[in-house]
Amino acid sequence: MIETTGRETTNSSSPTSTTPIQTPILKTYSNQDIGKGRGVYVSTYGCQMNVNDSERMYSLLEMANFTPVPTPEQASLIIINSCSVREKPVHKVYSEVGTFRKLREKNPDLKIGVGGCVGSQEKDNLVKKQPMIDFVFGTDTIDKLPEIIAKVYQSEGPTIDTQFAHRAPYYVETLIRNPGVSTFVNVTKGCDNFCTFCVVPYTRGREKSRPYTHVLKDVQELIQRGVKEITLLGQNVNSYESECGKDFADLLKGLAVETNIERIRYTTSHPKDFDEKLMDVMAQHQNKICEYIHLPVQSGSSRILHTMNRGYTREQYLEKIQKIKSIIPNVVLSTDIIVGFPGETEEDFQETVRLVQDVAYETIFAFKYSPRPFTKAARFEDQVPESVKERRLAELFEAHNKISFELAKQYEGQVLQVLVEDYSEERGNLHGRSTQNKNVYFLGPKDMVGQTVSVKITKAFPSTLRGEWIPT
Repeated sequence: MIETTGRETTNSSSPTSTTPIQTPILKTYSNQDIGKGRGVYVSTYGCQMNVNDSERMYSLLEMANFTPVPTPEQASLIIINSCSVREKPVHKVYSEVGTFRKLREKNPDLKIGVGGCVGSQEKDNLVKKQPMIDFVFGTDTIDKLPEIIAKVYQSEGPTIDTQFAHRAPYYVETLIRNPGVSTFVNVTKGCDNFCTFCVVPYTRGREKSRPYTHVLKDVQELIQRGVKEITLLGQNVNSYESECGKDFADLLKGLAVETNIERIRYTTSHPKDFDEKLMDVMAQHQNKICEYIHLPVQSGSSRILHTMNRGYTREQYLEKIQKIKSIIPNVVLSTDIIVGFPGETEEDFQETVRLVQDVAYETIFAFKYSPRPFTKAARFEDQVPESVKERRLAELFEAHNKISFELAKQYEGQVLQVLVEDYSEERGNLHGRSTQNKNVYFLGPKDMVGQTVSVKITKAFPSTLRGEWIPT
């Protein structure tokens, strides 16, 4: 079980590559059976990358004979995989480790580890502040997890392995135990942008892209396992550049043309790398590439954007939005916003509110600025008071709510194509997503899971739609 909080057959020939995919292989240990009779529980906080990383951990540990269990009480091995983009998840890690104290008292053999961005960021501090932690690993050492845990069971002291392999090629195989209808596929990792507020370059390393043919091969194999929809993942996914020279637009086109995947999504894109070529590919292949675009703006003030080191101005961002809307008229937009960034004045904030109103995002993900270790902004002197951040965040959400409810109403009466992802035994209804990335709920038979069906929307809310299945 992956606990998450906060924000998922072909006739085409498989592509070939001159560079073989390096599949993680477990080394032969003197205690190869470390997992036998032991259950593992992974608790995950953060973005889709973290969720995908947890799935990789489970796959690797099953190969080492550990058995996934649904609760920490049943586990002999507990891993906390947490994001560190904001301050709250870091505090939650320490809190959660403390809650496992009673479990350790009942089971002295219980091992507790911390990974993900928090592991990369905090390193030795985690063990110093929480002696109950037996091991710490980083985002670049996930594939060494069985080896790390073997050392934990062989030694008395904590094991820490958080080094980055900056120059190593990004050759990995997608490891997913039960991919289901929709799943994630990593195509890039790390970041080279060094926004002044962001800790990602320090917790996930410098940017790397997977070879084009490796991604296509992974997707071909996922299709054969029943996957109908993929979401391509990366910190700045549209800065993708394969070693063969293909860019992100080329990758999207290749997946649309060379595979039988039904739907393609991606997240998260960076405005400075969102070019017209990408827009054209999306417009030309809407039969497969969903029209939903998440394009983080972070602030509506050019002055603040410069301080953030975002690489574009307010005017350039709005110009790009207008170009997207002209090429993809049915586009659905969402964004990320930070309020209370150091030095943000009331006028800067109001520029952000006006930008949200002008663009008319259907969804926004907004957060109060929180200083992160290693980042330049954490050292800025003109920090905004917490009370001001809270007020501005509430005002931003209030302004957007007026837009989002209005935009939601346009779906009522429409017939949307919904890929059914699951069925609720408790409620007796089906759930799936439309190409606009809307969660749609409706009544229908259980065997419709995995099918794309027509649903007429009867009631629309900003985050969910309810409708009636239209049999064909």
